[in-house]
Amino acid sequence: MLTSKHILLIIGGGIAAYKALDLIRKLRERGASVTPVLTRAGEEFVTPLSVGALAGVAVHRDLFDLNKEAEMGHIQLSRSADLVVVAPATADLMGKMAGGLANDLASTLLLATDTPVLLAPAMNVRMWEHAATVRNRAQLVADGIGFVGPNEGNMACGEYGPGRMAEPLEIVAAIESALADGPLVGRRVLVTSGPTHEPIDPVRYIANRSSGAQGAAIATALAALGAEVVFVTGPAVVAPPDGVAVERVESAREMEAAVKASLPVDAAVFAAAVADWRVKNASMRKLKKTKGGLPVLEFAENPDILAGVAQMGEGRPALVVGFAAETDDVVANATAKRLRKGCDWIVANDVSPETGIMGGQENAVVLISDQGVEEWPRMAKVEVARQLAARIAAALG
Repeated sequence: MLTSKHILLIIGGGIAAYKALDLIRKLRERGASVTPVLTRAGEEFVTPLSVGALAGVAVHRDLFDLNKEAEMGHIQLSRSADLVVVAPATADLMGKMAGGLANDLASTLLLATDTPVLLAPAMNVRMWEHAATVRNRAQLVADGIGFVGPNEGNMACGEYGPGRMAEPLEIVAAIESALADGPLVGRRVLVTSGPTHEPIDPVRYIANRSSGAQGAAIATALAALGAEVVFVTGPAVVAPPDGVAVERVESAREMEAAVKASLPVDAAVFAAAVADWRVKNASMRKLKKTKGGLPVLEFAENPDILAGVAQMGEGRPALVVGFAAETDDVVANATAKRLRKGCDWIVANDVSPETGIMGGQENAVVLISDQGVEEWPRMAKVEVARQLAARIAAALG
């Protein structure tokens, strides 16, 4: 897929820079050419010699190179590529991009380009969750910048959480998706998936039987049509697909926050099985089994994520698709849900135990819209996803 594609790779200063070496190798294996730009901080982690040897071309390091700048070299660098990739994208580089600063070669290239840009962030978890980084990321998303990762895991500093740079193969998949030809190229789509876990105490929670298979298949199908996909997933059994920006959450309230942070989008597909209620009086300590008494659980209603987005005014996605898992009166209940939530389409299915759909590999859905009710035959969830993605592409024009 990357044959004859030209990638401008900017390597920021972070321990994750070592992954950029493997990324270069994997890109070249797939037929892409890579022009590397190494920041001064990046040189503290990988050498120009190793980067240049793997890329097969000279490494660009200085903004004020008289030989190159005689021909406005930084302008040519930024505009001759099919895609600009920043890996690792540090908090510093993200801040410069969000603020429109250009005081070195990397930031100047990023400001001077009209080529699509894909960031693979990497930083300490506290830096990633800092209000300034959250604000900068939101600005970059609004500016049309693509993201892959970061992942959650152990940090070089010893902490655990989101901030690990996506693995090279994940970045390659995101690059392939960004460069894919298809009807959704240039479109940004949000997909929610999986269950949510609502804690009772630190070791117990309320959940449902959703595997996340249908949501993951939908995200894959949309990315294959060229869409930039933001995938917000609860603790699903099925792993997130490659080539999409993954946001992992646990509870319904965390999912609502992740959805809001992902806006604006052209379309939103809410395939997640979000818990309707949470335990209001969840314990901070493990509840003990005692004689003669059972714990009393008080419930509170969770936020209605689908309705919140569907009923937005300014900034509402052009297409909002909800899902309805029913066990009886499927069409009637789903039709009422669509009107109540205010979404454009509802994809409804019968999840009665005898159907084997919840957690299974197949699905039988009914698509409900202003155009009426359309029953689809039972088929693999992957095929349901492909057909739904094609309908979304057609609806978005």
